[in-house]
Amino acid sequence: MTVREELEALEHTQLDRRAAFANETRGRLRPEEPKVTDVRTAYQRDTDKIVHCKAFRRLMHKTQVFLRPEGDHYRTRMTHTLEVARIARTIAKALNLNEDLSEAIAMGHDLGHTPFGHAGETALSEAMGQPFCHNEQSLRVVDILENEGAGLNLTYEVRMGILGHTGPRIPETMEGQIVRWADRIAYVNHDIDDAIRAGILAREDLPKVVQKTLGITHSARINTLVCDMIVTSREAGNITLSEPVEKALNTLREFMFERVYRNPVAKGEEAKAKDMLKRMYEYYYNHPEALPEDFQPQMSLEGMGRTVCDYIAGMTDNYAVDKYTELFIPMGWQVRG
Repeated sequence: MTVREELEALEHTQLDRRAAFANETRGRLRPEEPKVTDVRTAYQRDTDKIVHCKAFRRLMHKTQVFLRPEGDHYRTRMTHTLEVARIARTIAKALNLNEDLSEAIAMGHDLGHTPFGHAGETALSEAMGQPFCHNEQSLRVVDILENEGAGLNLTYEVRMGILGHTGPRIPETMEGQIVRWADRIAYVNHDIDDAIRAGILAREDLPKVVQKTLGITHSARINTLVCDMIVTSREAGNITLSEPVEKALNTLREFMFERVYRNPVAKGEEAKAKDMLKRMYEYYYNHPEALPEDFQPQMSLEGMGRTVCDYIAGMTDNYAVDKYTELFIPMGWQVRG
């Protein structure tokens, strides 16, 4: 028996019967036989595939809430992803579910985010004339765009967990449902932290019911939400929060939309960012020769709109600003002696 097979067998002896077992995956888009020397289960391999891909590396330079913040301690899509993964693993472990699957989904869930956060998502929706959804783009990244068009060839469970981390589709696995909750738990709470750092909020501004039910500090709120989910899910047999804690979380989320996500200070530069991305979309749509060489084959297969969208969606914030400057801002004359 190989190391991988030992790990797979161990899952069946240690995990809850409702867990997603690695050796019972519904498979990959293309058959991929594990090597005899591979010590990883299918979900562990998926995590490694994601962490080593280009789209994952770009997350460190993509905005979470504040556009191109000045300071080293504001969250990025990368730090958000890591926080979601840690929360998801903690819950999955306590519920005897598959930690490896929850980690793989968490690591890949935001790969499709545009530069400048949801402002970029809105800009591409308007430019294309149809909704741009980052969860669908994340799936597109792992299925098609990575690995020079071959995709990462992930397992069905990871792919559907990525797609279902937000939006109407609920993941079939309990591990995927955990990530869906962990994403919300992470972003609502760390966005409070960033808003306080930016001077938009004070800790005491949080609704009283939130302070009383969840806690006043970042760590207290995370601990309350995670522990409540573990206890409540054990009793209910599905992934859920208790009614008062879920109500407090929803109240906190509504408060954050009102005070932070739609705050003119935090969002003051969004109009500029949206206009910038829309102008670039229009430029590349009309000048396909300006697209990078590795995007050229895609045009004949999927059309200009989809190709330009994929290119812009993959940009980091700084790269988008640099390309915009290159395309639309006159360069100074260089006098050569």
